[in-house]
Amino acid sequence: MNILANFKSVTTLIFDVDGVLTNSQLLITERGELLRSMNTRDGYAIKRAIQVGLQVVIITGGNSKGVISRLKGLGVIDIYTNSHPKIDDYEELCSIYDLQKSKILYMGDDLPDYEVMQAVGLACCPANATPEIQAISQYVSPFNGGEGCVRDVIEKVLKLQNKWH
Repeated sequence: MNILANFKSVTTLIFDVDGVLTNSQLLITERGELLRSMNTRDGYAIKRAIQVGLQVVIITGGNSKGVISRLKGLGVIDIYTNSHPKIDDYEELCSIYDLQKSKILYMGDDLPDYEVMQAVGLACCPANATPEIQAISQYVSPFNGGEGCVRDVIEKVLKLQNKWH
């Protein structure tokens, strides 16, 4: 099947956090707090996807209160944290919403994402994902994690569905 057809049929977008919504780097304060940065254009695209009726889901191994707050502020409802292994939360999500796996896009960057990426209709990754993840991805964004890769895939989906204005 044509890759563009896969983007056009997407109804659910699932993203990892570290390495996808962030650049994989952590700043550690003297108090031991972990700080991450997120791309505001990725945030705009997430908000836009939700506004036009796509389901946006986060499955992450982390549990940052700041990240959760940011995502909720963008309108994301389904946020799975402390997810180990991620495939368990993915299967639960599919069961709850009776999702068609062929219409799910998942973007991950490292080995914890591997199983889920093999289970979805459209596996995507940032340009700087690990070689193992790039090898199983149907689409490798030209953008790195935290630098617009999320916006890239959302924009493709929405433009092909005539929902990007």
